[in-house]
Order: sequence, then structure tokens, then C-alpha cells
Amino acid sequence: MRRQQMTAEGSTGQIHPTAVIHPGVELAADAVVGPYAVIDDEVIIGRGCRLHAHAHIAPYTTIGEGCEIYSYASVGTPPQDLKFDGRRTETIIGDNNVIREFVTINRASVGGDEVTRIGDNNLFMAYSHVAHDSIIGNNVIMANAATLAGHVTVCDHAILGGLCAVHQFVRIGTHAYIGGKTGVTKDIPPFMLVSGHRAKLYGLNTVGLKRKNFPPTVLKILKQCYRILFLTERTLAEALEVAESQFGDVEEVKILVDFIRGSQRGITR
Repeated sequence: MRRQQMTAEGSTGQIHPTAVIHPGVELAADAVVGPYAVIDDEVIIGRGCRLHAHAHIAPYTTIGEGCEIYSYASVGTPPQDLKFDGRRTETIIGDNNVIREFVTINRASVGGDEVTRIGDNNLFMAYSHVAHDSIIGNNVIMANAATLAGHVTVCDHAILGGLCAVHQFVRIGTHAYIGGKTGVTKDIPPFMLVSGHRAKLYGLNTVGLKRKNFPPTVLKILKQCYRILFLTERTLAEALEVAESQFGDVEEVKILVDFIRGSQRGITR
């Protein structure tokens, strides 16, 4: 049995006798699996991972190193999508992620790359939800009950407030901040702060960027770009050209301009 193999001599892990682990699981020798946790077939779990009591890892899931998955979290379960036909799709999770109680992460559906993908060093607080085909970068925080619909992209260092809800195919830019209970239907530009019943742009995410040690000169330039892009009577295309002509050599401005130009759903204004 897989459980016997994982607790053999030389292993530093601990598997509770009530845990249910399919023989086909690839489980690192030092992994810790708590009471009544369930790990289904065709799952790979890397070194240093810890599964708390009643955690559930569904088939076709790969979890990197150093992840901690708390009680009643459900990772890799089939998508909540009526057109899903049951085919093999995957969930791939990177290293050092914390997945708290009752978090749900669904594997991919049809009509995409057939992978739900999560990077490294992310925090998913209790009851947050990642739907099928979503892509999460690194160092992202999803607060309690924050919810992503299918095919959402969340870039590095973004923070999603509690109870916010993100529409399908929306992109959240790097270092963006979404306030609690916000409904997001369009792309959120990088470095910006949004809030409201329907997301409204409220300026630069100044507090968050200062906490990440952005230089004052960069903050000043980003504030100027915000005014150019969103507080003038120019069209967005004209404003992008002005921002690029004045500050195009600044890396953060390049990221902001490229993100807006690449938007298909439109930008939150």
C-alpha cells in the first residue's frame, strides 16, 4: 500500500492511519497527511507539504513543494461548468502556497488550455474559490470568500479583498488591489486600486506599492500616468500614446500600457 511505502524507514513524514490515499499517488516521503484526508488517484504532492484533517485532493492534481492545505479544502475537483464533458484536465499548483479552510480550486474545463494553474507563495484565505482554467501568478492574496469565475488571470502580487467576485475572462494586473465586496466585470490595470458594488477605479495602490518598496520616483510617475490615462478628456488610445511618449522608458509604465492595450474585456475606469 502507498501508506506503508511513505512511512518506511528513512521517511520524515507522518500519515495518519485514517487518511485515505490511493495507491497511485506520488507522495513525497516527508509529507504530512492528517486524519481523514483523502488523496485520489493520479495526484503528485511534493516535498514538505502538509495536509490537515479532512483535506481533499482530487485526481489529475500536481502540488509543488512546501504547500499547506487546511481542513475541508477541496483541490482539483471537476469544474462547475455545464459544458464540461468529463475529459481529463489538470490542476497544477506551485510551491509554498497556503490554502486555508474550505477553499475550493477546480480543475480546468473545455475550451481553454485544460489546466488550472497556480504559481508560488500565494495565500488563499478561508472559503475563497478559484474556478476552472484560472491562472494565478505568484505572491497573490485572496481574502476570505473572494471568488474567481472561469478563465480569470491574476498577475503577481495582486490582492483580492474579502467577498469580491471576478467575472469570467477578467484579468487582474500586477500589484492591483480589489476592495472587499467588489464586483469586477472588466480588467483591473496594474498598480491600481478598485472598489465598489461594481468596481470603480480609485487611483494608484499607493499603500501596497510603498509596502513593496517601490521608489518614490516610480510612484510619482505612475500617479502622473493615472491622471493622463483616466482623468483627461482624451480617448484611451490617445492617452496611452501620451503616457508612452513621456514615460515609456520606465518599466512599470511599459507594464501598465501593455496591459491596457492587451485588454479584450475593457478596462475598469
